[in-house]
Amino acid sequence: MNEQILIVQNSRSGGPSRVGGWLEKAGLKLDVVLAHEGAPLPARLDHAAMIMLGGGYLPGEDDRAPWLAGARRLAGQALEEGVPFFGICLGGQLLAEVAGGEVTGDTGAPENGSLPLTIRPEAADDPLFHGLPEVVPAIEHHKDAITRLPGDAVWLAETGACPYQAFRVGERAWGVQFHPEVLPARIREWSPDGFDPEEVYARALADEPISTPVWHRVTTRFAALATAFTTGAGGSVSARTSPSRA
Repeated sequence: MNEQILIVQNSRSGGPSRVGGWLEKAGLKLDVVLAHEGAPLPARLDHAAMIMLGGGYLPGEDDRAPWLAGARRLAGQALEEGVPFFGICLGGQLLAEVAGGEVTGDTGAPENGSLPLTIRPEAADDPLFHGLPEVVPAIEHHKDAITRLPGDAVWLAETGACPYQAFRVGERAWGVQFHPEVLPARIREWSPDGFDPEEVYARALADEPISTPVWHRVTTRFAALATAFTTGAGGSVSARTSPSRA
């Protein structure tokens, strides 16, 4: 088995950023595929885990982003074979759609910047989200949203404007609407579509001491699952049996 984590990048500025650094610090190697530049996705997912990053597309917009068909196929394989999967923004929406949920474009109020995320009671036994603060800041940047979770999904986190902020499908596949990888400085690169980038940046900067340790902890837990999967020690995963209780 390939011991790297496959990371699918869908836009020039949408790289793994600090999440990639945290995974490397945990001892994992990254296989970053610049899909937006035409780099091919693997025919099969032969990796320790897969991370699907964000991008300005809906999960089924193959006419604008033809690699999405391959990404959906790999996400489906991850679900079928229990390969750890983490989808961010577009990646979370793609997981929801592959697993039988629904994603709608231009729905509800857009979310931009660092916003309070409520961790739901269902997260208490989740391998990644257990033990987190009840409310934690998370950086958002989206106008499309998941409007129906897959039937067997576990709903983990929400905001007032966008309910389905985090969920799990099966034992090892997670989707989030927010951006745990984004540093506040990235906000200054966003197009000011209905918000003041400097104001949003200042709030994210103020929230960073609270949010960064939380998303570092979640990423480290995911890294532990990927490591366990490569060694065959994955087994049945829950918050009580997870390889990492950090």
